[in-house]
Amino acid sequence: MSAVALTEADIAHLKTWEGRTQTVEDVVTPDRAVAMAATLDWTHAPEEGDVLPPGWHWMFFNGAARQSELGPDGHPKRGGFLPPVPLPRRMWAGGRLTFGAGLRIGERARRESTVAKVEAKRGRSGDLVFVVVRHRIFGAAGLAIEEEHDIVYREPPAPGAETAKPAPAPADPVWRREIHPDPVLLFRYSALTFNGHRIHYDHPYATKVEGYPGLVVHGPLIATLLLDLLGRERPAAKLDRFAFRAVSPLFDTAPFSVNGAPTPGSGAVRLWAAGPDGRLAMSAEAVLGG
Repeated sequence: MSAVALTEADIAHLKTWEGRTQTVEDVVTPDRAVAMAATLDWTHAPEEGDVLPPGWHWMFFNGAARQSELGPDGHPKRGGFLPPVPLPRRMWAGGRLTFGAGLRIGERARRESTVAKVEAKRGRSGDLVFVVVRHRIFGAAGLAIEEEHDIVYREPPAPGAETAKPAPAPADPVWRREIHPDPVLLFRYSALTFNGHRIHYDHPYATKVEGYPGLVVHGPLIATLLLDLLGRERPAAKLDRFAFRAVSPLFDTAPFSVNGAPTPGSGAVRLWAAGPDGRLAMSAEAVLGG
């Protein structure tokens, strides 16, 4: 892929998307929750009326773009609700969530979204565009989740370009679980979230077109696995807030680990994903309530 140089006019045009809104309704269907439980290797299945576990809301409100409306990367063509950023690589960079009343399996829910910010920067690898989307999700009991979703668009690295050395992951986990991100896991998560992005299931596209060493593990899947680790270790705890940041990508080429360590004397828990070489892939913090 050739590099794309953004002009001031390009950036000004993209910033006109700030303030755009979108409202989507969906049903928190039991069959989708059962399928997610199986994908995360639960030994039991949630039932209708149960509170939807944190992170599972990413299965819903995703729309259904017609096949003719998809771009070459499998995403819907740009320029609808999200700005038409011309940079080829799109990644889920992180997010911040606050949990309220909670969603229950089986109920109808509504998500109100706003493009809060569009910002262009110049990094070591070229142009970058950051888009922040704010979501408010309502269920039968009222406001269930507030979320800020960070998206980054960037150029592919130039052939032979040096990449920044990733930071090492913390070496003091109290909890640890090894994850084997095989193509079946990535395909199932793509299907559950109706995510057509080809980097997650189309190996020739991911490696030959976008230049990755293998299939890319979804950012929200890693975040969900961190939340799942927290739920396994603190099943009775109420989650108030969760923030996460993607640091370096993970691929289907080797296992990785999800880790956690409670912060003594507080309700905070450090969470992180570590690559097979010990590098930090995602950092996160959860705040538990009473």
